[in-house]
Amino acid sequence: MILPESFYTRKDVVKIAKELLGKVLVTNFDGVLTSGIIVETEAYAGVIDKASHAYGNRRTQRTEIMYSKGGVSYVYLCYGIHHLFNVVTNIQDIPHAILIRAIEPLEGIETMLQRRKKEKLTPVLTSGPGALSMALGIHTKQSGMSLSGDEIRIEDRGIKIAKKDIAEATRVGVDYAQDHALWPYRFYVRGNMFVSKPK
Repeated sequence: MILPESFYTRKDVVKIAKELLGKVLVTNFDGVLTSGIIVETEAYAGVIDKASHAYGNRRTQRTEIMYSKGGVSYVYLCYGIHHLFNVVTNIQDIPHAILIRAIEPLEGIETMLQRRKKEKLTPVLTSGPGALSMALGIHTKQSGMSLSGDEIRIEDRGIKIAKKDIAEATRVGVDYAQDHALWPYRFYVRGNMFVSKPK
């Protein structure tokens, strides 16, 4: 089942970030299907969150998509190399977002290997936000796309992650956010080999 818009338009970005664990991120570009189970996420709480691109109500050409109604993608370029895929949540004009940091490959693994120039399936294939976007064929041109469309969607396939198996940690690479860098807004599936940086 494709997640409905109502899943994304709720107010609690942390709750949604946890509930995305176990959901399946699917891409279908030019008839080529790839997918993976989401095993690591990071929540970003918009205007009040110093780690968020929208902190202090910052609105730029890049971040404007964050102010959309929840249920669309926000893809941005990091270090001029990595395309990072985020899920926009909450209602219009509240710029919450969730970075998808890692997936466990499901479908289209051969295609993922080709995109990542890898020969065999190991955790590095989709461990880390830049790696998973490359494996799934996601680029900044897909920013603003509906997450319930043909090209990018997130599905509930009945995979349940028990509360005891969800670990909480601080976010990665947000030291500039000062005290907000200590917020426990990163969530991952304990023991999953595809998690990027377990603590």
